[in-house]
Order: sequence, then C-alpha cells, then structure tokens
Amino acid sequence: MATHEVLPRLSESEVNAPQGPHRRWIPWVLVAAFAVIAVLGWRAATRRQQEEQNLLAQQARAAALRPVPVGVAQVQKQDFPVHLTGLGSVTAYNTVTLQTRVTGQIMKIVFKEGDHVQAGQMLAQIDPRPYQVQLQQAQGQLDHDQAQLRDAVLDLNRDKALWADQVIPRQQLDTQNALVEQLQGSLVADKANIANAKLNLDYCQITAPISGKVGLRMVDVGNMVQPSTAGIVLITQMEPIAVIFTLPEEQLAPILQGLRRGQSFPVEAYDRSDQHQIARGELAATDNRIDQTTGTLRLKATFQNRNETLFPNEFVNVHIQTEVLHNALVVPAAALQRGTQGDYVFAVNPDRTVMQRPVQVELTQDNDVVLDSGVKAGETVVTDGQDKLRNGSHVTPQESRTPAAAGRKSS
Repeated sequence: MATHEVLPRLSESEVNAPQGPHRRWIPWVLVAAFAVIAVLGWRAATRRQQEEQNLLAQQARAAALRPVPVGVAQVQKQDFPVHLTGLGSVTAYNTVTLQTRVTGQIMKIVFKEGDHVQAGQMLAQIDPRPYQVQLQQAQGQLDHDQAQLRDAVLDLNRDKALWADQVIPRQQLDTQNALVEQLQGSLVADKANIANAKLNLDYCQITAPISGKVGLRMVDVGNMVQPSTAGIVLITQMEPIAVIFTLPEEQLAPILQGLRRGQSFPVEAYDRSDQHQIARGELAATDNRIDQTTGTLRLKATFQNRNETLFPNEFVNVHIQTEVLHNALVVPAAALQRGTQGDYVFAVNPDRTVMQRPVQVELTQDNDVVLDSGVKAGETVVTDGQDKLRNGSHVTPQESRTPAAAGRKSS
C-alpha cells in the first residue's frame, strides 16, 4: 500500500496556510533562557573557585602560623680536638712460642690455659732422669781425668829431676810434659760436659721467658717432645700492647712535622662500630716508607692496656689527635643544610620563629661541624625537621642537645 493512500489527504488551502504571529518569538525566548542559565552558571563557578582559593589561602596562613615541632641544639664555643682516623690491628709487643730445648717426656704442666704468668715462672717439666745420669757420667769422667793428671804431674816432676842429672833423655821429659797438658785439656772438656749436663737439667724445667698471658696448650702430660716440636704453649705480652694502623700519605704532613719537633700525639682506639672508645695511648713510631700499592704509611701506637681491653689481632678504629681548635663554634652536623647558595642553618629567634642563616664551614668531623661565621655561641639552631621550615616559620623545640652529646661514647 502506498504512503499517499494511508495518510489523510490535506487540502491545498490547509497546506499553504500561514503560521500565527505568536509562534515567531519562541526561538528567541529559548536562546535568551539558555544565555541567562549560562551566565548564572559561570558566575556560580567563579564564585565557588574564589571561595576555594580563599579557603586555601586561609589554610596556608594558618599552617604558616601553626608551630612546627623540630629538634634543636645550641651553638657551643669550645676547644675542639682535630683528629685523623684509620683502621688498625692490635699487635702484641712480644709473642713467644714456648718450646723445649731438650728431648724427653713431659712429666708436669703447672699452668692453666689463659693464666697470666711472670718471666721465670715454671710452666712445665721434662723428665730429668736421663740428664741426671749424663751429669753423673760427666762428673765421673772428671774425677778419672783428675787422678790421671795428678799421677802424670808426679811423673813429670821426677823426670825433670832425672833429666837434670842426665839420667833420662830430653825426649822422655817432653813426652811426659805433653801427657800432662793433654790431661789438663781433658779436664777442661770434662768440666764443659758437666756444665752441659747441668744446663740440660735446667732445661728440664721449662720457664716463661716473658711475662704475659698463656693460650691453649698444644701438648699434654706424657707426650714426648723435642726441640723440633711445634711448641707447648703460646705466651703473649698484654701490657703494654701496640696497635698498627695506616693513614693516607696526604694526611701525614702534620704528624711527621710534629714528630720532628718532638711533639707527642694522643691516640684513641674505638670498637668496630667506631662509637665506643676502648683505650687511650700515644703514637710511638712510623714506618720508614710509604706503601706505593695503597698510598698509605704504617704507624704504631702504644697502649698501657692494664684492663686488657685490647686483644691481639683485634681490629680497631684509631683516632690520632693532630691539633686543638681553641674557642671553636661547634654545632651538630645534622644542623647543616646545603642549598644552591651554599651552606646554611635555621636559627631559632627568641619569638620561636626561624631564620635561614648562611654559614662558612671550617671543619666537619664525625657528628660535629666547626663554623667560621654565620652564628654566635649560645644561639639555637634546628637539627631535625628542616624540610618543613621556611623563613618566619614558627617552631616548637622538642629536645635540646649539645654537640658533645652527639659524639661517641667512651667505655
């Protein structure tokens, strides 16, 4: 079925009839309504954005006025010791491996492992009986040769009288004189044998050649030992004790110059963590050449070590004091900040606001910094929380500490 057949037929007059005048202004009304709505929306959005900006500004002002909790410390004016650091190893002044000088069976061991012994103290005993027999034999040989010598001397005196009377030839007198001299030489050898036997008997008593601490014994009672045996026990001198350490060659000038002037250099030994002081000593000597492989020089320091806080072969951190800066301005290293304009600190004003201060650093050492300028003694600087600060920020100091409190602890 065609479309024109379904739709109702309209007359030509109805199709061409003109629209009424009240319908012409409807589009303009719609346009005006949309414009009013757009303007109102724009004004509302602008007002809301302005309110948000005002709120953010108020929050920023409030945050700027709100105190920031920070850690602080006072600038200290004090004598500041300057030191160099190096890694060292504790070395005993004397170490002796106790060995026997004679061959024999160990009959006694009269020390306890880990004991402190004195020089000359008996530590072990070798069976002395074989050497007592040797001494008796040497003594008997001496007595025998002394008797022969006495008889030969009597014969020599008779031969001298007979030769004077021309009864015996000169050759017989000379032979008897040679026999006497031979027996006199035998006596000297016999006395040496006796001395050697007595010495071996003394060697049966094994004594400590030095004072020190004995370690774990290497042999037990009943073992046969001889001079080629590895040893009986190791003795290590503990008081005093030495530390061998190294320093780079570029740091040696003040030490070498001071040694030539006769200056003494205090030395401190710290533990592996480099936090706790173990002992205090003094620089004793330097090596005579620099190691070209590492560019370092070996130095030796001595420590009294009365409490045995240092132990042989222990690794320690060594601090050697080269000079003392008098009346230095010292702050904790945590207070120092670095920016594009250089180093600075945040100084706390009396009204608890902070001000950024440029500073000149003279020396940084461990947990402390020595400043040339920028702050004064007694002023307070911020050591923690600087990332939240700007000029004029209000702060609340949480804890005060001095540079000395930031240093290492001594034991």
